[in-house]
Amino acid sequence: MKIRHTMIRVADLQQSVDFYTQQLNMDLMRTREEARRERVAYVGYGDEDSNHALEIVEMMDPPAEYVHGNTYGHVALLVENVQEMSDRLKSAGVEFAHEPHQTRPDNPNMIAFIKDPDGYEIELTERRV
Repeated sequence: MKIRHTMIRVADLQQSVDFYTQQLNMDLMRTREEARRERVAYVGYGDEDSNHALEIVEMMDPPAEYVHGNTYGHVALLVENVQEMSDRLKSAGVEFAHEPHQTRPDNPNMIAFIKDPDGYEIELTERRV
């Protein structure tokens, strides 16, 4: 067994696909339109059969307002260099929830938290040691 995908609802599917593919360099794995009036895209790194996907779903008849609730944490991405990635994202206008910082004073690894177009937090993390 393996985790196949994680799903989030978004207000604008194309805006989210652009964010994840252009800003976070994910691949668009596939798209589909559901009979229950949803537009769906799967994004991630590599092919969907071998890698975990992020399923992003736009409802065609959405409620007046999306509410994230208080149980969502974040999606974490392992990146080669958090500071370099953060600098690139800042220059593209991506919003940061937490600026790049060391996880602990005795550990050189950095983390940062950004927000996607719908306000979902994404952790950028690295493992140097």
